[in-house]
Amino acid sequence: MLDLQSILFIFLGGLGIFLFGIKFMGDGLQKIAGERLRDLLDKFTTNPVMGVLAGIVVTILLQTSSGTTVLTIGLVNAGFMTLQQAIGVIMGANVGTTATAFIIGFKITEYALPIIAIGAALIFFLKNKKANNYGQVIFGFGALFYGLDLMGEGLKPLRELQAFTDLTISMGETPLLGVLIGTIFTVAVQSSTASIGLLQQLYDQGAMELVAVLPVLFGDNIGTTITAVLAAIGASVAAKRAALTHVIFNLIGTIIVLIVFPLFLNLITFLAVELNLNRPMTVAFAHGIFNVSNVIIQLPFIAVLALIVTKLVPGDDYFVEYKAKHLDPMFIGSSPAIALGQAKQEVLRMADFSEKGLYEVSQYLETGTKRHAEMAIQFEEAINNLDRKITDYLILISSRSLSGADSRMHSMLMDTVRDIERIGDHIENIVELKDYQKTNKVNLSETAFDDLREMFDLTMSTLKEAIQSLEFVDGDMARSVLEKEEKIDQMERKLRKQHIQRVNEGRCSGAAGIVFVDIVSNLERIGDHSVNIAEAVIGEVR
Repeated sequence: MLDLQSILFIFLGGLGIFLFGIKFMGDGLQKIAGERLRDLLDKFTTNPVMGVLAGIVVTILLQTSSGTTVLTIGLVNAGFMTLQQAIGVIMGANVGTTATAFIIGFKITEYALPIIAIGAALIFFLKNKKANNYGQVIFGFGALFYGLDLMGEGLKPLRELQAFTDLTISMGETPLLGVLIGTIFTVAVQSSTASIGLLQQLYDQGAMELVAVLPVLFGDNIGTTITAVLAAIGASVAAKRAALTHVIFNLIGTIIVLIVFPLFLNLITFLAVELNLNRPMTVAFAHGIFNVSNVIIQLPFIAVLALIVTKLVPGDDYFVEYKAKHLDPMFIGSSPAIALGQAKQEVLRMADFSEKGLYEVSQYLETGTKRHAEMAIQFEEAINNLDRKITDYLILISSRSLSGADSRMHSMLMDTVRDIERIGDHIENIVELKDYQKTNKVNLSETAFDDLREMFDLTMSTLKEAIQSLEFVDGDMARSVLEKEEKIDQMERKLRKQHIQRVNEGRCSGAAGIVFVDIVSNLERIGDHSVNIAEAVIGEVR
């Protein structure tokens, strides 16, 4: 019999390798899928059933239901998805997370090391990035099984411990105790997959009976919701509602199955005998049936769930609507001129996001409030999304025959989209500089803040006028922007000199000087891009 230290070391080492394998495999799958995961959730959540299917697929690829929930929360915030659509995805995530349990049920641990070797060969001996990503998936897959094998090795002696035997008997007699243990363990390791893998090993070794395994399995499903709850702390109202939905969904499912526990136990026992399932696969079937049944029961009540979480988490939540509103491809074929007008409306929306993002980042600099930073980043992400959509739309328009005036308008919009996208990047840079200042406790003097306020005001005024000149194709406004940008350049040079003087006099630190100068530099670049927009307008009106 192994001593306690060896048991602990082998188990914890195996758990670590198992968790690493899951994460590494999920990261590899995400690299292979790329942006398609987000697009999948965006396009295929038109109704609750499609949302469930999208949630299943994405969770299988990510190898984490919590990751899918967090991604879904982000899409709700961005206006890509309603709360009801998000609930469907979260339900699907609970089904998708059962895939790993079924994989474990095939008991291929003896092939774990060769699988790891194949994955390592693809990662280290091939220069092809796609092959490296597949190697990462294969390596993670092998590490998952190797870690599971070590966990099982470490847990073997538990069968001989009377205290553990007594505990499993208690869990069988009092299912709520098993639910509590499963919840606590999953919260501790932050992975229901690891908890269920551990259960499969214990049941396979005969250390636990099915009557004790099942309540712990239900608890694992509740425990996995804690990750989403933690992610929603301090986040938006939409994020809190989505996280609470995840908790309520699993709590209701657990309550229902505990009420009919003897029937559920008999069903799983019957299937195990009839289908000749091995013990790990029996647990996988129990996990799958529990989650699929839970989805079938609660799917018709998605609207009720949404209403409940809206009542429990009151408040209005502002979000940035990423989706393009005006880019109808129908106009490209029938009337390129109208399509250009539609594209211009979308460019103006994009420009409005840049103006609002600049305001939010000015407020973040002033107050340090996280909400302003989150909004600024949302605007920047919306700008990036519209950049791709508008550019693709304009490229399609360019394939059509355009008049001279329409051709000039087309060129102006293409140039403007590029400049607005760069403004979004500078907004993100300023957010990161403020983050650095907060994290490293860099103090800016009140004089420095006054200077920054003055430059922000001038830059915002310049950007606003550039956008108005674009909207009304007004040459006078555009020329006014050029004059204001001269003032921005002069102010940048003046503020640099003044701040260097403050640093030399010891009124500001060197680190503060770097933050200050970089913020000023980013504002000056926003001024330059505002001028580019104005110059494109001037070129249009000539």
